[in-house]
Amino acid sequence: MTCYSLGGLKPVIDPTAFVHPSAVLIGDVIIGPKCYVGPQASLRGDFGRIVLEEGANVQDTCVMHGFPDSDTVVERNGHVGHGAVLHGCRIGENTLIGMNAVVMDGAVIAARSFVGATAFVKAAFRCPEQSLITGSPAVVKRQLSDEEVAWKTAGTVEYQELAKRCLEDMKVCEPLTSLEPDRPRISNSSFRPKSHGKSD
Repeated sequence: MTCYSLGGLKPVIDPTAFVHPSAVLIGDVIIGPKCYVGPQASLRGDFGRIVLEEGANVQDTCVMHGFPDSDTVVERNGHVGHGAVLHGCRIGENTLIGMNAVVMDGAVIAARSFVGATAFVKAAFRCPEQSLITGSPAVVKRQLSDEEVAWKTAGTVEYQELAKRCLEDMKVCEPLTSLEPDRPRISNSSFRPKSHGKSD
């Protein structure tokens, strides 16, 4: 990864966290244990503080930033999908932020909630725990079931395992020029997308 100190503050990365080499961390950034930060993520602690608590993941091309004196926080086991933008907000414990969602300043997404893909969460938004939040502007659609939260939790464990796998096994390499016979699969995980029987 590319790390920059700013104002005398250097990013802090727990040794058990994985931060992709193409990610950029600037200034007041704190990455906790067992976190995963994906390719080309940008965590800019050049105004406010950026925090990933234990077991959180921030995936490819995500952006975390905030105004001066703000904290942008993903709490323990938070899960932030590809391309999401978090600005001066707090993402609660074991919460899922969908792909390309935007969560604005002062918003607090309560524990065990889901923010749908491409949702726009306005500044100062609040919700009850275990909410499904969708739309632009985003609103609470319904409460999540314990089964849905359990599915999300299992997905976050997959990213915690991915952080370990990447620390142990990921290497820069040259690509092959042809497909080898009987090419194996990279993972034998049973985790799959959740199938909903009804429309949300």
